[in-house]
Amino acid sequence: MKSTVETLSPTRVRLAIEVPFVELEPSLKKAYREIGQQIQIPGFRRGKVPAAIIDQRVGRGTVLNEAVQEAIPQNILTAVREHDLKTLGRPEVEITEFNDGDSLNFTAEVDVRPEITLPDLASIEVTVDELKIDDSEIDDQVESLRERFATLKTVERPAAEGDYVQIDLRATVDGEEVPGGSASNISHEVGSKQLLPGLDEAVVGLSAGEDTTFTTQLVGGDFAGRDADVAVTVRTVKEKELPELDDDFAQLASEFDTIGELRDALRERVTRGKQVEQIYAARDKALDQLVEVADVPTPEGVIRDEVESRKQAMVDQLERIGASLEDYLSAEEKTEEQIDTELTEAATQGVKVQLLLDTLADAEDTQVSDDEFGHEIVHRAQRAGMAPQQYYDQLVRSGTAGAVYGDVRRGKALASVMERVKIKDSAGNEVSLDALREASEQEHAY
Repeated sequence: MKSTVETLSPTRVRLAIEVPFVELEPSLKKAYREIGQQIQIPGFRRGKVPAAIIDQRVGRGTVLNEAVQEAIPQNILTAVREHDLKTLGRPEVEITEFNDGDSLNFTAEVDVRPEITLPDLASIEVTVDELKIDDSEIDDQVESLRERFATLKTVERPAAEGDYVQIDLRATVDGEEVPGGSASNISHEVGSKQLLPGLDEAVVGLSAGEDTTFTTQLVGGDFAGRDADVAVTVRTVKEKELPELDDDFAQLASEFDTIGELRDALRERVTRGKQVEQIYAARDKALDQLVEVADVPTPEGVIRDEVESRKQAMVDQLERIGASLEDYLSAEEKTEEQIDTELTEAATQGVKVQLLLDTLADAEDTQVSDDEFGHEIVHRAQRAGMAPQQYYDQLVRSGTAGAVYGDVRRGKALASVMERVKIKDSAGNEVSLDALREASEQEHAY
């Protein structure tokens, strides 16, 4: 095999590869074997059909094409290693010349990792918001805790917003009952907007045993888009009773003895949360600065593939909740072109950050130990609800184990960045990375 490389841009090259016909022999033999396993010829056992018979039945051209498709990736890989290229994404292949018995000539255009000049990390300085905790934030935390320990008490009065009602529903369209449109003894929080549009307004003012009818538009089923008349009957009305804010409540809702100790603990938790926000903000700002200063070029093919992947993931997620891209665009009041632009901007920045961190990891010869890789596998397996070995085997089968390794390596490179950049808050105070890291670990452990 002979190969040459032509630089098309800082992020793209074209390989020109020539493969003598004799080097295609292993791929030809494999093609004959596989085709022979797939066809049944009278007088021959499956897999034992002579090459000449296969040529007669399926055509020599079919065999040659099978062999070429098998040989091309192998020879691209050989050429990439020969020229020491760090490729990104999928190559675009064009066969320029090939005849039976002659050399195979083809080109492969592929994105490559660009040369990036890393700036002095110590010269990067970022500013994050000053850490401030208002008493109102602690009050909100206390109220949230009170809501969790609220009880429901039946009342003999009309329903009001915030009450809980037990209701029966029956929907009809032009007098015809809607399939699946009836339900009994449903618990509903008035004002939550969790059920049908118009229900909350209809229920307010009704007492137990009373009923009314309201009109709403159906969004699913055979009558989707039609107006339905919905009869609603209130069975019971209950109001929430919140516990008193005293030491008894602190002992009920936590491990603390007094309400003061509970508030202090909540303040500490809010503080940790804001410290975590600080470290994330510092990380994002530092990476944005580094990408800008390093002037990282964009590999267009990789960006295109990443945008397609992100868009498909969005469509899949919408389908899982019974929606479509058109529904999403309508709800967000955006066009598909606007979504494509947003995805492209996010993908471009994400790929640039990856290239930057890969370059830093190479420059510092960053290594990933078996323990570090194993820890990441265990963590991802837990999130996926799978056994670690099962998750790892799945990665190997899909060929994505290397991607996880790369993510861990970039994470270590990012940690190196954060150790050296300067972080200050908006008041000019130096922010300790150790304090932020400790807060992040405590928050994850909480």
